[in-house]
Amino acid sequence: MDFFNFRRGRLYCEDLSVEDLAAKYSTPLYIYSLKTFVRHLRKLSEAFGNLPHIVCYAAKANSNLAILKTVALCGIGADIVSGGELRLVRKAGIRKDRIVFSGVGKTDDEIELAIRTGILFICAESIAELESISKIARKLKIVAPVAVRVNPEIDPKTHPYIATGLKESKFGLSESAAKKAYLSCREDKWLNLVGISMHIGSQVESIRPYYDSVRKVADLYKYLWKQNVSLKYIDIGGGWAAHFDPAVNLPYPGDYVSAVSSILGKLPATVVAEPGRSMIGSAGILVMKVIRTKEDRKKNFCIVDAGMNDFIRPPLYGAVHRILPVSKKSSAAGKIYDVVGPVCESSDFFARSIRLPALRPGDLLALFTAGAYGRVMSSNYNARPGAAEVAVAGKQLFLIRERGSFADLIKGQRKIGITPELIKDLDT
Repeated sequence: MDFFNFRRGRLYCEDLSVEDLAAKYSTPLYIYSLKTFVRHLRKLSEAFGNLPHIVCYAAKANSNLAILKTVALCGIGADIVSGGELRLVRKAGIRKDRIVFSGVGKTDDEIELAIRTGILFICAESIAELESISKIARKLKIVAPVAVRVNPEIDPKTHPYIATGLKESKFGLSESAAKKAYLSCREDKWLNLVGISMHIGSQVESIRPYYDSVRKVADLYKYLWKQNVSLKYIDIGGGWAAHFDPAVNLPYPGDYVSAVSSILGKLPATVVAEPGRSMIGSAGILVMKVIRTKEDRKKNFCIVDAGMNDFIRPPLYGAVHRILPVSKKSSAAGKIYDVVGPVCESSDFFARSIRLPALRPGDLLALFTAGAYGRVMSSNYNARPGAAEVAVAGKQLFLIRERGSFADLIKGQRKIGITPELIKDLDT
């Protein structure tokens, strides 16, 4: 559910007109409904019922400080994957004891920052990483709380780029390797083994692989318990599906939780969940303006002012997002368009062969379910400044990121020393 709706033929975000927001802040423009986001966070917490739990929002999905502050004010924690994200979530006010640090490539500096900060736990993804954590903890003389990420080796039936729990994945350890890791670290006085973790992928649209994965992790938890490795936390990851098409019936976050509660409720552990896309995805849209249309015998192109540098999911993952005109006009049946951007790549598209009303320059289109992995994955390719972001709360409006500028594009760059004399010397 979200709070984007049409009133008298005009798209609104909560109580504000999208057309008015685009007129005020120009396009491309990300617009977030805070009411949608807060509702999703609250509904998920309620789904756990009496089951002890900590919800850690996956900051990588959307790490704008205003979004993270909303997370903090809702009493939610954070799943982070870099030192930069750790600093961001702490700056936003998220409690350090509700932060888990995932990711396969943590540097020594990042590990040290996490240990000094005193987060809930570091999720180790290899035996070598456990050794690094122990070494750094010993240097700091601070015992490091750790969990080990286990690969359930179950196919989540999602895009291969976002399937993370398979045998060939770079993430985590196999079950046998995880057992060895836990048993070998039992006596390490600088490692406090507090949890077990899994994450099978992103945009998992079926409950079954998720249920099977949790069951395997629960069995490993019970095995470790018998080996005198008593763990406080079972991290069930996230990756639950966001709803891209209202006509397609997908599980809601609470459905995933309900499906595994019977397994987890029998274990003496606190459940940690790491939802991202399912919380913020449908809370955001990307608004873009039609530059012109281009028609020939084979294709009708709608060229917009947003590009793959602003929103890369369709070309990167083949993701299909709903696109609608911001203003519904009475018109003929419309035309079949490819909606494309101005970036100099054939992969710069948002939709292929979709029916839209006949479009004209200046018309506005909204791409839905853009709250996750949108602005946060953007770039300045083709020297294109970044899109602005605004958040809406009822009738209140907040500019939460200014539109990028040319000064932003060249910030930190230097041309000092590149002189005619240098070039002449190089050409001799």
